[in-house]
Amino acid sequence: MPATKRVLVTGGSGFLGSFLCESLLESGHEVLCVDNFQTGSRENVMHLQDHPRFEVLRHDVTVPLWVEVDEIWNLACPASPIHYQTDPVQTVKTSVIGAINMLGLAKRTKSKIFQASTSEVYGDPSIHPQPEAYWGNVNPIGPRSCYDEGKRCAETLFFDYQRECRVNIRVARIFNTYGPRMSVGDGRVVSNFIVQALKGEPITLYGEGAQTRSFCYVDDLIRGFRALMDAPDGLPLPVNLGNPGEFSIRELAELVIELTGTRSQMVFQPLPRDDPRQRKPDISRARELLGWTPRTELRAGLERTIAYFESRLSQSRDRLAPIVPPSWSASRSNGAADPHHALHP
Repeated sequence: MPATKRVLVTGGSGFLGSFLCESLLESGHEVLCVDNFQTGSRENVMHLQDHPRFEVLRHDVTVPLWVEVDEIWNLACPASPIHYQTDPVQTVKTSVIGAINMLGLAKRTKSKIFQASTSEVYGDPSIHPQPEAYWGNVNPIGPRSCYDEGKRCAETLFFDYQRECRVNIRVARIFNTYGPRMSVGDGRVVSNFIVQALKGEPITLYGEGAQTRSFCYVDDLIRGFRALMDAPDGLPLPVNLGNPGEFSIRELAELVIELTGTRSQMVFQPLPRDDPRQRKPDISRARELLGWTPRTELRAGLERTIAYFESRLSQSRDRLAPIVPPSWSASRSNGAADPHHALHP
């Protein structure tokens, strides 16, 4: 069994972070889960609270953190459009200042550090599918820019710390991911469609629903995280992690309707500003260097995710809680959120 490491996971109570904490504990490591609980939920890690090697610290990564660790996983940042557009300035601070603070900690402790980047760095891509060498097509001043450009700047910092300070980095560009523990009202396309279907509400699509996305089940993504972090030093970075299966938003809605047995009908609204037309990862690098490919088909992953939301909605407080439309958030940031974004980091 590998030696026990002292591991820090920022954003550890979030959707992805909580699954990562579980995985690291199962490998025998000590895990310090750091979160400011702005978008993360204590409920996601409640089942871990009595674990002898697990600890939770309420802390914002925009403030320096002084701890002794062997490994750092930087997942801290709102990933849902509703969340990251509600306070765009704080979103940029979390990505940029948070990266500076975590990289400084990695430099001081000589820790390997993982950055949860995003496919949003590719913007509305002119190359399809998107390889890591593609520089992207991103609007730097739009309503989505706080997230897109914040993550792009964080990547810059990671590679500069690698070159200048010899920090041992790993950078994953995460494509749309879904699964249990997604928030009921976070505005991401998978959770929106499932909750609307289970409540018998109209299922909201934007444009004609012809935009494409690639949906990766959370278990597959965490397996990719671990493979990237455990890979030998010196491998080419960044690495795309996502499922290359490509589906239109309308196809996703039709599958959710089928699996839930709902009588909900699809309704169509105007396409938001800067909404990417296509999104599909080229995972050649992950396949060749890490031996990683997703295993979970969309239908199987949706069945598990639907079961989770059925359980959540059986609780009265969730059953009565409205889904917040992306436009509510957009009205606070002079633009429209991306309702078809389905991660993230």
